[in-house]
Amino acid sequence: MPSSLQQHLPVLTVLVPMLAAPLCVLIPNRAFTRVLAILASAGSFAVALALLASVRESGVPIHYALGGWAPPLGIELRITLLSAFVIATITFISTVVLAFEARGLSASGLPESRLNLFYAAYLLALTGLVGMVATNDLFNVFVFLEISSLASYSMISLGKDRRALVAAYSYLLIGTVGATFYLLGVGLLYQVTGTLNMLDIAARLPEVAHLRSVAVGFVFLMVGLFIKLAVFPLHQWLPNAYTHAPAKAAAMLAGTATKVSYYVLLRVIFTVFGAAFVFGQLGLARVLLPLSLLAMFVGSAAAIYQTDLRRLLAYSSIAQVGYMTLGLSLQNADALTGGVVHLFNHGVTKSGLFLIVAAMATRAGGWSVDAMAGAAKSMPIAFGGFVLGGLSLIGVPGTAGFVSKWYLVRGALEAGKPWVAFLILLSSMLAVVYVWRVVEAGFFQEPQAREGFEASGRIPLNMLVPAGVLLLASLVFGIWTEPTLGTAASAVEYLLSFSNSGASM
Repeated sequence: MPSSLQQHLPVLTVLVPMLAAPLCVLIPNRAFTRVLAILASAGSFAVALALLASVRESGVPIHYALGGWAPPLGIELRITLLSAFVIATITFISTVVLAFEARGLSASGLPESRLNLFYAAYLLALTGLVGMVATNDLFNVFVFLEISSLASYSMISLGKDRRALVAAYSYLLIGTVGATFYLLGVGLLYQVTGTLNMLDIAARLPEVAHLRSVAVGFVFLMVGLFIKLAVFPLHQWLPNAYTHAPAKAAAMLAGTATKVSYYVLLRVIFTVFGAAFVFGQLGLARVLLPLSLLAMFVGSAAAIYQTDLRRLLAYSSIAQVGYMTLGLSLQNADALTGGVVHLFNHGVTKSGLFLIVAAMATRAGGWSVDAMAGAAKSMPIAFGGFVLGGLSLIGVPGTAGFVSKWYLVRGALEAGKPWVAFLILLSSMLAVVYVWRVVEAGFFQEPQAREGFEASGRIPLNMLVPAGVLLLASLVFGIWTEPTLGTAASAVEYLLSFSNSGASM
C-alpha cells in the first residue's frame, strides 16, 4: 500500500461510509444502493483490519490531525489497539448485516420505496459509530454521537409497523436527554481545562481535580453514556427500539451501538480521568457493580416472560450490557478483558440471532415464540443457528460467550468477590430458561398452520448465509480465541498502564 494512502487510513474509515450515504438518496435504485452500502461498509472494514494489523505490529497508537491542524487546537483521530479492535468489530458486523437480503415485509419491515433512505441512514449511523471510536476529541464524540443517533432514529422510524414511530420517538426523547447530559459534562471540563483533546484534558486535570466542576462534569458524562449504553435502569428506550425496528436496523444496532458507548466509557474513565480518580476518589464501582448485577438478573428475568422473539432478544441485551459493565466495575485485568472481549462476542452473537429470527419469521409466519413450534423439523438449519446463538448467550464451553464469562468469573475471584462469580453463573441459568422456551417450542411442539403465510419452502441462502456467518463466528472465536481474546487482553494492558502512568489524579 502506498505510504501516502496508508497515512490517511484513520480518516478513510469515517469518510467511506459518509460519502456513500448521500449517493443512496440521489440514486434511488434498490440494487445500486444495496451494493453501494455493502461496498462502503466492506471498505471501511478492510481499512479497519489494516489499522488493526499496523497497531498490533508496532504497538504504537496512530495519530491523524484533520486538516493538518495539530492538537489540541485541531481535531485529532487516534487509533489504539482497542479502538482498531472496536472499529473492526462494528464494520464487520455492519457488512454482514447489509448482506442479509430481507424477503417480505415480515422480515424487513420496509416498503420498497424507502429502501434507499434506509441505506443512507444506515451508512450515516455507521459513520457516527466509527467516528466516535476514532476521534480523540471529547466534543467530536458528541458530534458523531448525534450523527449515529439521528440516523438510528430514522432507521427505526422507517419500519412499516406504526409502533416503529412510537419506538423511534421514545428513543429520540431519551437519547436527547443522554446527549444533553454528555454535552454538559464536556462543557464543564472545557471550562476548567480550556481544551477538548482527551490527552490534553488528562494532562491538565490533575491541577484542577479539587474543583467541584470536575466531579460534576464526570457525573454528567457518566449519565449521558449510561443512557446510550442502556445501563440499568436507564434502558427503557432499548426494548421497543429493537423490537419494532426493521430487521437489519435491529441487528446492526444490537451488535454495535451499545458496544461503541461502552468503548467511549472506557476511554473517558481510563484515558481522560484515570482509574485512580474514578474508582478511588469518586467510587464509581460502588454504583456500577450493583447496577450491573441488577441488569444481569432483571434483563434475563424479563426476557423469560416475553412472547415476541425480538423483545426477548432485546431484554437479553440489557443483561449482556450488565456483563460488560460488571467487568469494568471489578477493576482488574481479567475482568476488564472479559468485558472488552464480550463487546465482540455479544455483538456477533446478538446480531446473528436477530437475523436468524427474521429469517425464521418469514417461514413461520410470525415473531412469537409459539410461531417457532416445530421449527426444528420445518427449518432445521435456521433453527440450529438459533440454538448455537442461544448457547453462546448462555456461555456454554466452546462458544464465544463462555470465553467472556470465564474471564469475568476469574476477575471476580481475583477481586476477592466469589459471591459475584456465583451470581454470574446463576444469571447464566436464567439465560438457559429463556433460550429453552424457544428450543422447547421448536423441538417438542407441533407446527400450527398460519393463514396468509407460506407453509412450505426453504429460507433463501441470502438470508441464511449472513446470519450463519455471525453465528458461526460465535463458535469459531469460542475455540480460536487469540484474535479476539489476545487483542482484548493487550488492549486492557495498555489501558491500565496508560491510566497508571499519568492520566490518573
